[in-house]
Amino acid sequence: MSQYNNVYICIDKINKEMTLQQLEYIIAVDQHGYFVNAAEACGVTQSTLSLMIKKLEEELDVKIFNRDTHPVTVTEMGRKVIDEAKMAVYHTKQLLELTRTAKEQASGLLSIALTTTVAPVIMPGLFHYMRTKHSAIQLRVEEMISATIIDKVKKAEIDMGILTYPVNDPDLLEIPLYHEHFFAYVSPKDDLYKEDSIERTQMSKYKVWTMKDGVRLFDRSQVRSEEEIKYDKLYEGGRVGILIQITDENGGITIVPESHLHLLPETVKDRIRPIVNPEPQRTIGMVFRKDYVHERMMNIVIKAIKTLVPSEFLDGVIRVDYLRL
Repeated sequence: MSQYNNVYICIDKINKEMTLQQLEYIIAVDQHGYFVNAAEACGVTQSTLSLMIKKLEEELDVKIFNRDTHPVTVTEMGRKVIDEAKMAVYHTKQLLELTRTAKEQASGLLSIALTTTVAPVIMPGLFHYMRTKHSAIQLRVEEMISATIIDKVKKAEIDMGILTYPVNDPDLLEIPLYHEHFFAYVSPKDDLYKEDSIERTQMSKYKVWTMKDGVRLFDRSQVRSEEEIKYDKLYEGGRVGILIQITDENGGITIVPESHLHLLPETVKDRIRPIVNPEPQRTIGMVFRKDYVHERMMNIVIKAIKTLVPSEFLDGVIRVDYLRL
């Protein structure tokens, strides 16, 4: 319930169909004194303006204008309604301007979380990109596991997360950024080192090192078939480089995302083997809250990441120059 000059209006009684446009119409009539002039100023026909004002009067159950006078005059209650309407229109425009400014903002703190298999690929270049192209943005980046990223984004503790797509959380918006394949890293101590490629359907027969809930060999009893293996989950919470060292020392294989291949020393690149029939792959995407308003900041991060990954990773993902929230 709101008060204005000792007059109380119960908001619950106002029909939900009342619009900002109707408020602008009665303000225009008050300013111009004639319905025809007000309609022209608002860019609508006189009949449309008159009808919308009549509906508003019915919804509020008050008479706003005396139509028998020329120019029209405002009733006592109508004056109070118009004064309130002016305030409502003003605050709405302020809200729209605030939102527009926030969308166009390219300065201030920007907090991003990345999964541990994405961070080594994106983080160094992202800092350089922001420092050289958008120095007014204060970038803060953290590494987290996917579940923690999702939780912190939903709680608005971070602005956005970069992780395996899709998340399929109804509370979040998500955008695919790039695709990549998985490769096998084979220890020279293993017989597989002699092979040119590894059949995906045969993976469950091999000793595969993973890092989920600690370093361990992949537990084949958890899946019924090779198709059920989620490759991006084989090292949730750990770095690929650690698994490579363990594989070198203990034999077997581990899984390496395609984006990590250029990070490997030249001396070990001969240990990489493609996984075939079919080739496993993943999509990396961005997640953020549905009420996130910093549209330009989001687009800056998207553009930065798309300049940091090979162009072939972008096949099949959004390539527009600017995304609107």
